[in-house]
Amino acid sequence: METYATALLYAIPFFMLLLGVEIAYGHFVKNQKHKVLDSVSSISSGLTNIIKDSLGIGVVIITYPYLLEHLAIYEIENTWVVWVIAFVVIDFAGYWNHRLSHKINFFWNQHVIHHSSEEFNLACALRQSISNLLGYFPFLLLPAALVGVPNEVIAVLAPVHLFAQFWYHTQHIGKMGWLEYIIVTPSQHRVHHAINPEYIDKNLGQLLCVWDRWFGTFQEELDEVPPQYGVLKPAATWNPIHINFQHVWRLMQDAWRTKSYWDKMRIWFMPTGWRPEDVKEKYPVAIIENVYDFERYATPSSKLFNAYIIFQLLFTTGMLLFMFYNYSQIGLESLFLFGGFVFLGIYGYTSLMDGAPYAIWVEITRSVAGIVFIVLNGDWFGLNSYFQQGSLLIIIYFLITLLGAVYFTFKNKSILHDSLTIN
Repeated sequence: METYATALLYAIPFFMLLLGVEIAYGHFVKNQKHKVLDSVSSISSGLTNIIKDSLGIGVVIITYPYLLEHLAIYEIENTWVVWVIAFVVIDFAGYWNHRLSHKINFFWNQHVIHHSSEEFNLACALRQSISNLLGYFPFLLLPAALVGVPNEVIAVLAPVHLFAQFWYHTQHIGKMGWLEYIIVTPSQHRVHHAINPEYIDKNLGQLLCVWDRWFGTFQEELDEVPPQYGVLKPAATWNPIHINFQHVWRLMQDAWRTKSYWDKMRIWFMPTGWRPEDVKEKYPVAIIENVYDFERYATPSSKLFNAYIIFQLLFTTGMLLFMFYNYSQIGLESLFLFGGFVFLGIYGYTSLMDGAPYAIWVEITRSVAGIVFIVLNGDWFGLNSYFQQGSLLIIIYFLITLLGAVYFTFKNKSILHDSLTIN
């Protein structure tokens, strides 16, 4: 986990730099593909994911080293050939893992967050799951284990393979000629994220597009069918933690409500979107019918509010970078507490973005708890050893958060009231 945390120290600033470049380019060419609240929601989702992964939250059903130890038929040397084999196997496994996530009700829950944005940009790439609490991916690496691909090779390639999927989440790159027949390109991935009937569940490859072409899931981006983004059951929230569990909550409700015991059991493993007939009739769920004409999610905002939310995001990112930099010194128990503060922070300011009535209480609670923690400990997880007034800076941040929550809660209520009065 510490190695992963160290890698994130470099990956996070790199991703943020690329995001800045895309936003600046969109502004320069007057074709902006980012909206402040949507992009903040996307990046915040990525932060929750890396906290979960860096703290090892979840249950791994089986590990790759276990498979390697018990199933390896050969023991091959660590040469360039091994790296090529490992890359192909990881990408092949990624394709099938991705396909399962799109086709099976239960598995869709861990992937829906990635498709939940109604925009398509580099920030969208960071919408990664915290609900994938059962680690079964090593099962799909069985071919690598059988031929004896060393665990060290998989351990290096797996995160590189994941990070390499970032760049093609953009609308600013068109089709790429002959590369369209080999790798996954922005054009192909725009199709994958689209909710147009022609595009649903297509282009499931991660780095190589050959799997889609071989297994019948490839679809070219069509000039006459402009991609429309999001999910057919809109998330209707900026809160990434809510989005992560919306689908499974609906499954739980349907399983509870249906009178058929057979449906209670099979709903989890049926095709994505399947619902028992008795529940579907009594408890309908709104689904987008016309992908070119639906109301996209939006909440009251202003330049000042946007600036405040960006401040929250940047400060949260800075806190996370400090956590990864100081990972071993903080200690396991304190890491979970630190992660808890960040999770609560993301939940608080994204709830404030939604205009949720409880957001103010979440923000007040975490601000007071953070200040009390510093007063009792005289420090913020060792920050003072790097910056003498570090804990004072964190206290100021919590005071700004407290005041911001109060101000924008009542400001948003005033905006909403005025809007309702006009209507």
